[in-house]
Amino acid sequence: MKKILIIQPIHQEGIKLLQNNSEYEYEIVENTDINFLKSKIKSCDGVSIRTANLSGEVIEAGDNLKIISRHGVGYDNIDLEASKKKNITLAITATANAVAVAEHVMFMILNISKMGNMYDETVKNGNFNERNKIPKTVELWNKNILIAGFGRIGKALIKRCLGFEMNVFIYDPYVSEKIIENQGGKKVENLIKASMDMDIVSLHMPLNNETKNIINYELLKSMKKNCIIINAARGGILNEVDLDRALNEGLIFGAGLDVFETEPPAKNNPLLKNKKVFLSPHAAAFTEECMTRMSKETIQNIIDFFDGKLENSKKIKL
Repeated sequence: MKKILIIQPIHQEGIKLLQNNSEYEYEIVENTDINFLKSKIKSCDGVSIRTANLSGEVIEAGDNLKIISRHGVGYDNIDLEASKKKNITLAITATANAVAVAEHVMFMILNISKMGNMYDETVKNGNFNERNKIPKTVELWNKNILIAGFGRIGKALIKRCLGFEMNVFIYDPYVSEKIIENQGGKKVENLIKASMDMDIVSLHMPLNNETKNIINYELLKSMKKNCIIINAARGGILNEVDLDRALNEGLIFGAGLDVFETEPPAKNNPLLKNKKVFLSPHAAAFTEECMTRMSKETIQNIIDFFDGKLENSKKIKL
């Protein structure tokens, strides 16, 4: 019988896949202390993990560990070197969250461009008759948006942008021009240069040495003053101190962040008090439908692995 450790609770629909399979037993834990996890992982064959850190020390303690299944698509919380050293397979829920994240990005774009919070407060504060004195909003029609990263989320986002009749540009050096044009977008080769002409920039890239702090003050000050920047990828891609400075200096119109370099963000993070930025707590995928899909996929990945049926598209090359 295979033993599965589920680090951090998941939706019950995923648990049912194990409950209905006599070849597996499982344990769900919420404690993410290193020593606690080392004791729990020692005899496990597989692990499903959400956002907690899975350090090399913990991974090395897994004597029987064969697969780590990430409940999500990012995997910067997992020690890749330790996983590779032990020949462990790393899988992600590649197909589960694209729609939810794309919708959340559109929600952020609309809330910022339409000044949703300000309008709501105006009415609730009894200032309805002041509506002609408050700033005007902007339309999305015919605006230029750059989607930086054209994976599943980027492909889901372009459909929604085209529905608003936006001009969609794509930066992704790993996706061909033909594929992008077939989806209704236009490929750009240089992220920095392309960003200068955009009304919206939406980030959907992995965090690595090449992308860390790729959105910095030098780039932000070269953008259009009406530009909106959205980050629903990973926090370290965008320099938060530089963003706060750019917003305060009026270099761009606004920003929407679902992710932060440190999560939760420190109490002294200046963006927490900046009224030009709309924030959410790394919750773009937190729809009922998406959490159900992710729970089922993270467990199914483990079952498929041991059945020899795990799709290559769900495996991360270590």
